Amino acid sequence: MAYQTVTHTSYGQRVGNSFKGILTGIVLFIGGTVLLWWNEGRAVKTDKMLNQAEELTVPMDNISKVDPAFEGKLVYANGMTETTDSLSDSQFPVGGIAVQLGREVEYYQYEEEKHEETKDKLGGGQETITTYTYKTDWVGSPINSSNFADPQYQKSNFTLAQFEDEVHYAELVKFGAYRLNESQIRSFTGNESATIDAESDFFKTLNDNVIRTAPGAAPVAPATAAQPTTTTDSTAATTAAAKDYEYVHIQGNVVYIGKNPSSPQVGDVRITFNKVMPQKVSLIAKVMGDTFTQYKTDYGTFSTIRMGEVGVDEIYQQEHDNNTMMTWLLRLLGVLCVIGGLKGIFGILETLAKVVPFIANIIGFGVGLICTVVGLVWSLIVIALAWIFYRPILGIAILVIAGGLIYYFSTKGKKKKAEQAAAEAAAAPAAPVAGAAPAAPAQPQAPADDFPKV
Repeated sequence: MAYQTVTHTSYGQRVGNSFKGILTGIVLFIGGTVLLWWNEGRAVKTDKMLNQAEELTVPMDNISKVDPAFEGKLVYANGMTETTDSLSDSQFPVGGIAVQLGREVEYYQYEEEKHEETKDKLGGGQETITTYTYKTDWVGSPINSSNFADPQYQKSNFTLAQFEDEVHYAELVKFGAYRLNESQIRSFTGNESATIDAESDFFKTLNDNVIRTAPGAAPVAPATAAQPTTTTDSTAATTAAAKDYEYVHIQGNVVYIGKNPSSPQVGDVRITFNKVMPQKVSLIAKVMGDTFTQYKTDYGTFSTIRMGEVGVDEIYQQEHDNNTMMTWLLRLLGVLCVIGGLKGIFGILETLAKVVPFIANIIGFGVGLICTVVGLVWSLIVIALAWIFYRPILGIAILVIAGGLIYYFSTKGKKKKAEQAAAEAAAAPAAPVAGAAPAAPAQPQAPADDFPKV
């Protein structure tokens, strides 16, 4: 059942908050303007960097031996990777040969969601009705329920156990005769299920510890957990079969801590183990001895790696597409900051009129519309000036568009005012001429078929 609270804000408090909003609006407006300018420069520099890198890239067809002829050059190569590094989890008996080994921990918790509905009151005050609802879901970290609004749900969250997310990386990953650098190793994707040693005594100890700390259990000091046993895929004790204890259940690559995995309860914990195995990759990077590093162009540094066999042209096209997408996302963010900043600065006009909510709504609509139009025009001008600075031809074109918008809205406003004035003049009665006799009232006329009787 939903829980509601009602708060009241006086007219004076609202005006005070609006003055604070002016400062926030100024910060947003300046921040959005700077972001728009910086983003255009970033986009141009990235585009030029990619174009220059693409021209300098040379194919390295043979990675089976270190070739001094490629030293210092930006190369494109693809091939199979391999590693002999055996990774192990720091707490659980999970391990094996892999490029990456990861642990993801989730907790079944109550989540608080709130929805606010505001109503303006005559005189300038405001009433806010906040509705709180609660649901259970898997989340990445425990939620502190002590501050929940509904007393019924306060302190309702707990966990049967707590662990941290964790990722381990191989130190040596070979790429033919070369070795990948740390950044390239961390860029690997493609999770597979890691194997858990379900027969390890660690899980029995973990189960005993959970029983001792579970709600309703007697307060007994927890036993020391058994040290995890490093396993490999070839170890006979390693198994992916299910194994159940009272509170600990193992199925495949998942360790579930709770009474019943098919019916999760608040406090349950779900731990998933994944690994990334050696695979074929395609990379573009600078050769430095028997490894790779970033290549420095006139506009920035560049290197990249892709999983699978991806052509050099496709890689650069993807990089250009990513740059375009990032540019538009940052443009949108900058425009929203500019518009939001203007609304914050001039929002006080609406607040001052809140004494009469109906009038305030009209003023608010007008302020919002004007701020949106001005914000869009300002953003276009900033983008145009940035492009004039970085790319003059396109910048001038954008500036012309912004000028056209200004001219369109200004002429449209003048035309509307002129039409309104003409309509009012036509509807007004003619003024009497000074000194002229008043016009005699019109006499009623008999109908055409009415004749005087003889």
